[in-house]
Amino acid sequence: MTDLGDPKAALHHYLQATRDDLIWKLDGLSEREARVPRTATGNNLLGVLKHCVNIEAGYFGPTFGREFPTPEELVPMQAFEDDPQADWYAGEDETKDGLIDLYRRVAVFADQTIEQLPLDAPGQVPWWRPGGQNVTLHRIIIHVTCDVARHTGHADVMREQHDGSIGWQRENSNIPQDYDWPAYVTKLTKLADRFG
Repeated sequence: MTDLGDPKAALHHYLQATRDDLIWKLDGLSEREARVPRTATGNNLLGVLKHCVNIEAGYFGPTFGREFPTPEELVPMQAFEDDPQADWYAGEDETKDGLIDLYRRVAVFADQTIEQLPLDAPGQVPWWRPGGQNVTLHRIIIHVTCDVARHTGHADVMREQHDGSIGWQRENSNIPQDYDWPAYVTKLTKLADRFG
């Protein structure tokens, strides 16, 4: 059991929970279902996961002088010169299961950084603007947790659009069971229309 009274353990706990929730949003999807664009800007569930792979590998790697053991599995910085969306979709040679496995391995790598360094350990984010690159591990754990949580929210909405699967966590959906969702949507639409 995690000691949530310990600041580092609490931060780490919430980061891990958010990772787990993101992976859960891909459960049961085919390769096509995981890849198909679900927004006008091409957001897709597998792309969100791939983006988070690269977020964690970068922030918990080079920021603290570490390199992921197999950097060829990550999107290199120069790829963004040709395609600024390079980490937002899976290529033909990548699979859903392969990227989930990579994300889990990146999480282990990130966890090593978290475990080995104190919260006040200094780091430098090379891709941030000069003058704002200096950080601490504490700040990076919060930054990455917020970033991954934001993208998990995106994934939650995309998954709901796909097959109606919703919920906060696998073990606790935090959603009323047997709720009349069509009636609820009608109620909210009528309320909105009063302001139209």
